[in-house]
Parts: sequence; structure tokens; C-alpha cells
Amino acid sequence: MLFEISDKAEKEISKYSDDYEIYLELEKVLQLDAQKNNLSFAKEEINMGIGIRVISEEKLGFAYSSDVSKIKDVAEKAYLNSKLNEPDENFCFADKTKLKTVKNIYDPEFENLDVEKASSFLESTIATCIEEGCEPTSGGFSASLENNLIINSNGVSAFNEYTDFSAFIAINAEKDGQKSTAYDSTSSCIFKIDGEKLAKETCQVAKDSIGGVSIETKDTEVILDYRGAVGLLSTFVNAFNADNVQRGRSILKDKINTSIISKNISIYDDGSLESGLNSSKSDDEGVGSGKTCLVEEGVLKSFIYDTYTAKKQNSDEESEDNIKSTSNGFRGSYAGTPSVSPSNIIFDFKEKVDISEIENGFIATDVLGAHTANPISGDFSVEANNAFLIENGEISKPVKKAMISGNIFQALSDCKGVKSEIKQYGPFLIPKIMFNNLRVVG
Repeated sequence: MLFEISDKAEKEISKYSDDYEIYLELEKVLQLDAQKNNLSFAKEEINMGIGIRVISEEKLGFAYSSDVSKIKDVAEKAYLNSKLNEPDENFCFADKTKLKTVKNIYDPEFENLDVEKASSFLESTIATCIEEGCEPTSGGFSASLENNLIINSNGVSAFNEYTDFSAFIAINAEKDGQKSTAYDSTSSCIFKIDGEKLAKETCQVAKDSIGGVSIETKDTEVILDYRGAVGLLSTFVNAFNADNVQRGRSILKDKINTSIISKNISIYDDGSLESGLNSSKSDDEGVGSGKTCLVEEGVLKSFIYDTYTAKKQNSDEESEDNIKSTSNGFRGSYAGTPSVSPSNIIFDFKEKVDISEIENGFIATDVLGAHTANPISGDFSVEANNAFLIENGEISKPVKKAMISGNIFQALSDCKGVKSEIKQYGPFLIPKIMFNNLRVVG
């Protein structure tokens, strides 16, 4: 169906320009939400739309519609919108590249999933929380299937199909009049998420967090659990965005082939990763997905680019390299235009430490306020959530209240991975991470 629509769209837009791009999207969504013990919301919906970009006299025009029967209007509006914009020699569309099949990002089980099966999954997750002696405050389950097709005048024809399944739970735990809360989520391209495991582990964190001790302010070894680490790493990864680099909003500008973090760490962006939550055959411009080395043993090797920022980099008189898109041009939906964004960010640690090796330290399951970190300098001050002391190689007492402060670039210059399962939260595939010298404020 998408190919038939794209044929009609090509005929319409080619009346106005020989330089165009058509993006078609078909999304099916099943979503359930629960408040306390009861399902409160359920929906099944199908969303479809078209976005057309056109370049005319170095001016970019864009238009979109959720009504694919209005292709003629969208094409005309895209062309007319180009007349209103300023020319930019760097506007371009992707060239044709090789597309590779990515394994385990589509699960046909989605077609057999209905509200009844989804409800059963969520009810079982909630029931497990109650069995564990906790009070669920909210929970949710969602499943989605997305098809998108990118066609352009350079011969690109990229069709992507992938699924996503996710669940979350938030709970309260109480003992002797004292309360604690915890939250966690899980996601997979394949319908293999374990709601009962999610519930048990979240309840355990909440129950272990009840009570707690006050601590003194000091510099110490700090382990950030997955969600805690992701909060700070988001600020760090923004510095690899070529658009931020070109606008002077990245501390990493002019630091290619320079050591920027611990030589213990290599970092990759891989949109072709098997089972990756953000994997696909191509990005949303039709550039074939691949693996980009961003950091090799602590040394900065590359930024992430879409087609626009790659061409802009090559237009720079000081640039000696022939930069190409790293297949990182993504859009929120057919209603938006592509911009630079990470796919699957892999943190590979050569050295890992076991918690049993730490005599005295601090571990935070999550942090609050990571969005307030300075996106350029990397300075941060966050509240530790579900935090604990580490004493004699064991996680011991819960901590009542604490802040963690530092600089994410400096912190990554002195850190190790923790021997733990590799998990993906958002774009990040990471173990738990130990930072050797962060300020913990009691």
C-alpha cells in the first residue's frame, strides 16, 4: 500500500521539482494504562501520514498530511513553502546506499496481540506487585508496529518495518509506618518482556529503600544503575551531535583524534544492531544503517551526522575529510523533518569491577534532575533516588537523601563498567557504571 501511495506522490511532486523526498508512515498502536490495581485506559489506533520535502533554487519546502488522499495538495504546498524560505546550499537528500537486513527487530506476534492478551499481561504484572507486598500506583503496557517508506529523486527506496513492546510499573512500599517508592520499565523489539520479573525487581528496590540513614558530604566511588547512568549520559551524547558541534554548542568541537574520556571506554552508534530498540534498515532519510565508532579507547573519532550536517561539514573550508551521513537522520513522525539523533549507543568497557571489590561507596538506582545538566560544559547536580551505601563489598543501608554533583566529561575520564547485565534504556546499551570520584552531598 505504501508503495502505491508513493508512486502517486512522485507523479505529483515531480510536476514542481526534480529534487524531492517522500516519507510515508503507517503505525499501529495498542496501549493500556493502569491506576493502582485497575486498568483505566485502553486504546487501539492506526496512524498514517505523508510528509514531502522539496528543494527548489536551494530552498527547502515541507508539507505533510494525515490524509493520504490529499497527495496533490501536500505536493503543491511543499513547493509553495519552499518559496518562503531562505536558500541554503547545504540542503540535500540522501544518495542511494546499500540496505542490510537487521535481525530481530520485527515480531509477527504483534498481529496476534489484542486488548485481552495485553490486559492479561498488565494484570499479571500488577498482581505480582501485590503478591510482593507492594502497592502499585500506576502501570502500563504498549505495543506498536511501524512501517515507513522513504523515496527520493536520487533513487532511494527504503522500506522499514519494526515492532516495539514495553511496560512500566510504579509502586509504593511501606513498613512500620515508613514508605518508599520505586519505578522501572522494560522494552524489547520482540514480545519477550517479563512483567513479573519487572514487578519483583521494582518491589525489591522499593522495600530495600524504606527507612535510610543520613550521610556526610564527601567525594567517593559512585555506581549509577542503568536509569541513573542514562540520565547523565544523555547530556554527554548531545556533544556528539554534528548540529551542536557546528553551532558551537559542543565542548568536543575541534577535538577529533584527541583523548576525551577514559581509555577504558569505546563508544559506538549502531543503527544496524540486532534486536536494537532503534535499529532499522535505514534512518529516516533512507541512508543505510551501520555502525559508527564515536570513541575508540577514549579518543574521539567521529560525530553523528544526517545528510544536511554532513554536507555542511564538507562545505567548511577548514574541513579536509569527505564526511558522509552516519545514518542518524531521524524524525518524530511524518509530520516532522529529519534531524540528527542517536540510534543505539553502545558503551564498551575494557575493564569492569565487581561490587564486591568496593570497600566504601554509594549506589543510586536513579537520579532526578538530569535534564538540568549544562549541555555544553557537562556540569550536573542531581538528586539520588533509591540510593544505598556500599560497605565491605556489599550493598548495605538505604540513604535518606543525597545529591550527586560533578562534570560528566570528567566523570567518564575516571570510571569503569560494573560486572552486570548489559541493558538498553532509550538509545543506551550499558552496564552499571562506577565513577571513581564524584561528590555526594548528604
